[in-house]
Amino acid sequence: MASSTIWMSLLLIVFAVSAAAAADESESESKEFVVTLDHSNFTDFVAKHKFIVVEFYAPWCGHCKKLAPEYEKAASILSTSDPPVVLAKFDANEEQNKALSSEFDVKGFPTIKILRYGGSVVQEYKGPREAEGIVTYLKKQSGPASSEIKSSEEANFIVDDNKILVVGVFPEFSGEKFENFTTLAERLRADYEFGHTLDAKVLPRGDSSATGPLVRLFKPFDELFVDSEEFDVDALVKFVEETSTPTVTLFNKDPKHHPFVIKYFNSPSVKAMLFLNFSTEQFDAFKSKYHEVAQLYKGKDLIFLMGDVEASQGAFQYFGLKEEQVPLIIIQNNDGEKFFKANIVPDQITSWVKDFKDGNVQPYRKSEPIPEVNNEPVKVVVADTLQDMVLKSGKNVFLELYAPWCGHCKKLAPILDEVALSLENDADVVIAKIDATANDIPSGVFAVKGYPTLYFRSSTGNLLQYDGDRTKEDIIDFIKKNRAPAATVKQESRKEEL
Repeated sequence: MASSTIWMSLLLIVFAVSAAAAADESESESKEFVVTLDHSNFTDFVAKHKFIVVEFYAPWCGHCKKLAPEYEKAASILSTSDPPVVLAKFDANEEQNKALSSEFDVKGFPTIKILRYGGSVVQEYKGPREAEGIVTYLKKQSGPASSEIKSSEEANFIVDDNKILVVGVFPEFSGEKFENFTTLAERLRADYEFGHTLDAKVLPRGDSSATGPLVRLFKPFDELFVDSEEFDVDALVKFVEETSTPTVTLFNKDPKHHPFVIKYFNSPSVKAMLFLNFSTEQFDAFKSKYHEVAQLYKGKDLIFLMGDVEASQGAFQYFGLKEEQVPLIIIQNNDGEKFFKANIVPDQITSWVKDFKDGNVQPYRKSEPIPEVNNEPVKVVVADTLQDMVLKSGKNVFLELYAPWCGHCKKLAPILDEVALSLENDADVVIAKIDATANDIPSGVFAVKGYPTLYFRSSTGNLLQYDGDRTKEDIIDFIKKNRAPAATVKQESRKEEL
């Protein structure tokens, strides 16, 4: 399941305490309603609950600190629900807790998970992060996955022009097909809203004479609704995921498009992105041609997005693009490879996408310019020199992958300078650095999960990630233990050539 952050509307919760309970109020205020879990009690506690919410946090995390009072307030309110909803927290930064954190794929803080049926079903929390929104979202998530629609008024209330709604139409609420629909709703309830009805006449769109069983998906784009009579659960999941993605996702500052943009970027499909100025006179021509191409490749593991330059500055920075290259199209595959065409015109889109699908477009690589002078103790590597300076240099290279804004990287910089100066007489050793935010890093070679990430590649090709202490002495000791003579590589290379 794609993991996205879709915020729902707020609902005011009125929580009153009677005068008779006033004597207990001070005790209630001091009580912590969020349950604290760790490696010793996590599994047993979760196993006792049909529905529980767990925040995986780190004590140093600013976002976690901001969430804490809202989470506690929500826990207090939800403790009075019928049945009560339990909110818990788990220090994922604690050494003894890290194994469980990895099991739940915690990669950032805070990560909030909904655990159902004793932990046998795990779903991402995708609701708001303030108390009232948390309460509203979790009350819905802890209730039935699908609600019955009995009237046109109810249908018009829940069919929203800005969201996806999946409705099952049935002659009766029983049988295998109804059970499969219920399973579908449980599986996808974190991402979509579900309803079921005995009467298609109450629905605002589609064949009102249909008696079912069928599934009707309402959406605010393309054909506005689509039906399916396939009731295999996996086929239903595929139907919902595919039909709830716009033929072309729009990326601009209009908030109604944002949930679909999140869904687009969370999709495992290959992504085609056309960036242009939406106010250009050629916008309609681009949109028409792009829709034609998107329709041509629909269902073929290639999804399409049109982004307005004004709203796409983050994407431009990520891909290393420049506004003078607009209109431009870029395709990124699942391996992280990118394919790029600048200053494209509408009539070139079809042929260029076909060339990509046929394997006739060369990958594009984001790289800083190659430095004209590179004589500092720590050598500067960019994407265009990574092969020559690191991977095929025939030398022992200690490489820092850093981010310019990273405080730990700034602290490490003078230490690496000292390491480089200490080893400057060893011609077979190079201390180097690369800005991992400004250069494409081959993910199949380096795993960058934080900054700084440190690697050592020996002259014989042995690649090791350094996770020792970041002191001059420890780094030098590590390099000396793992280095190899550069001459060995040259001799072996000559033998291979012969």
